Amino acid sequence: MFNDTYDVIIVGGGHAGSEAAAAAANMGSKTLLVTMSLQNIAQMSCNPAMGGIAKGQIVREIDALGGYSGIVSDTSAIQFKMLNKSKGPAMWSPRVQSDRMRFAEDWRLMLERTPNLDFYQEMVSGLLVDNHKIIGVTTSLGVQIKAKTVVLTNGTFLNGLIHIGDKNFGGGRAGERAATGITEQLVSLGFDSGRMKTGTPPRVDGRSLDFTKMIEQPGDENPEKFSYLDITKPLEHQRSCHMTYTNKEVHDLLREGFDKSPMFNGRIKSVGPRYCPSIEDKIDRFADKNRHQLFVEPEGWNTVEVYVNGFSTSLPEDVQFKALRSVVGFENVKFFRPGYAIEYDYFPPTQLKHTLETKLVEGLYFAGQINGTTGYEEAASQGLMAGVNASLKVKEKEPFILKRDEAYIGVLIDDLITKGTEEPYRMFTSRAEYRTLLRQDNADLRLTPKGFKLGLASAKRLKRMEEKHKQAEQFVQFFKDTSVKPEEANPVLASKNSSLVKQSDKMFKIFSRPNIDIEDVRKFDAVERYIQDNNLDKEVIEQTEIQVKYSGYIAKEKNNADKLSRLEYVKIPDNFDYSQIKSMSFEAREKLKYIQPTSVAQASRISGVSPNDISVLLVYMGR
Repeated sequence: MFNDTYDVIIVGGGHAGSEAAAAAANMGSKTLLVTMSLQNIAQMSCNPAMGGIAKGQIVREIDALGGYSGIVSDTSAIQFKMLNKSKGPAMWSPRVQSDRMRFAEDWRLMLERTPNLDFYQEMVSGLLVDNHKIIGVTTSLGVQIKAKTVVLTNGTFLNGLIHIGDKNFGGGRAGERAATGITEQLVSLGFDSGRMKTGTPPRVDGRSLDFTKMIEQPGDENPEKFSYLDITKPLEHQRSCHMTYTNKEVHDLLREGFDKSPMFNGRIKSVGPRYCPSIEDKIDRFADKNRHQLFVEPEGWNTVEVYVNGFSTSLPEDVQFKALRSVVGFENVKFFRPGYAIEYDYFPPTQLKHTLETKLVEGLYFAGQINGTTGYEEAASQGLMAGVNASLKVKEKEPFILKRDEAYIGVLIDDLITKGTEEPYRMFTSRAEYRTLLRQDNADLRLTPKGFKLGLASAKRLKRMEEKHKQAEQFVQFFKDTSVKPEEANPVLASKNSSLVKQSDKMFKIFSRPNIDIEDVRKFDAVERYIQDNNLDKEVIEQTEIQVKYSGYIAKEKNNADKLSRLEYVKIPDNFDYSQIKSMSFEAREKLKYIQPTSVAQASRISGVSPNDISVLLVYMGR
């Protein structure tokens, strides 16, 4: 049935597997995607959303390189928000609420239109390895498929175990069986494995909810989008989400089931995501809080199914139901399905190279939750990088590695490879030392030339990026070259309580003031005329504003990066008491106390210790 040898076989059709398959095939490699269910390609197993803090930057980076996640996020979006808009541009993070069914369908259809890509529905139960080199896979039916490289993107399916109260059963996702055989074989080959857990909340019938009792959460008034290409358009209309709260009665009802919770009775021994705790974990850890936010998120344009964000749980179904009925707006709630926790195998990522190829078996790559990460976006970016590097290996070309100052993807992979992770890894802006450089608005300027060189990003995409870059540079130069007279500048400055000028001054200097924005300088005739004459779009105008206003911050950040490289020589005293540094994050204090690093540089490489934490530590040490 499979007589030929594939260049790349992708095992698993989730977010990592889908991006890996698209990347390898688009680079010209003969690629096979093997998944247990072709109907569930790119399934959103948890919340129906893409992007968010730091995650939105990753989606834009994937798009800039020529991946598909940004395009599919746009075509299946039902709401768009740019988070953190009140902060500086390094923190701006795009997020969409998605139509779950349309998201998976659009991904499937895009993959089917991708040349060089074949599909096969079966469970891969083992790997074909010869002298520590991958030569293919074998399926549960005994079918052997030869390959030059293999990418494992197994998600939560490796020996997956689902927990609901005191019941548990094998499964990789609700209604789908677990994958067996691969963990045991990898361990026999010398790999270390571990267990992690994650959870998901109940899905409920929106017709049974009273949204008038909740707080409406609409999308942005002027929505943007993820993809830099013009093949997608911003939303013309959007669906609202809603917000409500738990209360003391809800908490008391949930506590009644704690003795049956696998979280508390010892049946779940693995570690869950720190920043997405279950509702029972939140009640236990934050006993002083009498309420927690719940975000009520529609699953699509037309479906009545609703995702209860913030109510992840593995408590018995009757306890979940009883407690949720005491939430305002949920008094008559009907369940589609209860929440559950799932345990699964992962492999500590310190066993990988920066290409995501394993150190023990040549030609074998890991991407996604198998590496201990959590989140669609983190998985998708790893999948793209693994697919790219598998294809490059087959072609005997130099590997593709992104550095920490080039992309959040580079930060993610470097963190995994150099620090490892003992709990599900999630990306945050604070993990990146160079976040002023790694903004969501300039991902195309940073990465599209690299994607084009790989054969992923099209010539059209590159040309669009180059034109944007050229126009923004010329617009910045315009501000440096053009003066504005006091009689035109001062009314604008006065309206913003900014000090007036007594003589003509360069627009760049006025624009650089912290309380002056693009809308203010557009009141100068020459600026508006320049925009109209050159037909500048929103992206170019935004890029120009950032380059004018934040050049000083970027220079300062580069200087800080140089300082960090010298921290290897800054020693930390033995038995240093981290608990007294209250301005450091709780996670950092916890990790530093446990690991007791000998130098500041070693401390900076510990997962969960951010650049901000290191700065606080240096101040406290008098450096």
